[in-house]
Amino acid sequence: MTDPYAKLAELGLELPKVSPPLAAYVPAVRSGNHVYVSGQLPMVDGKLLATGKVGAEISPEQAKELAARCALNGLAALESLVGLGKVARIVKVVGFVASAPGFTGQPAVINGASELFGEVLGEKGRHARSAVGVGELPLGAPVEVELIAEVVAD
Repeated sequence: MTDPYAKLAELGLELPKVSPPLAAYVPAVRSGNHVYVSGQLPMVDGKLLATGKVGAEISPEQAKELAARCALNGLAALESLVGLGKVARIVKVVGFVASAPGFTGQPAVINGASELFGEVLGEKGRHARSAVGVGELPLGAPVEVELIAEVVAD
């Protein structure tokens, strides 16, 4: 069984503080054995790491790294609500990519998030997923990632 805290340390990653919501919502909500994590932007210390459209101002490779940061922020939201040790599995991930006209590489971009979940949680990080191209995201962010996790019963 993968220890998510040990994997984070092995990867040289630390869970950040949860960014305060930008509007009228909460970072994560538990309902039964599921936690719904609100869309996470690529924020560090309350600041957006980049702005722009993927395929124009932002390269697909940079966007993939930003998607991984969104995933790390999502793990932080899970940690703050229930703790990563209670995660039974990541059930579903939805990734949004602010896309330049003609950009069709959304799945490769959102692989940044999917791969991070797999690295940190092992088999528990494998999930169903959607990768969606959009015209705009909050604050001009290039990517946003939301997720649903199943957690062990209390």
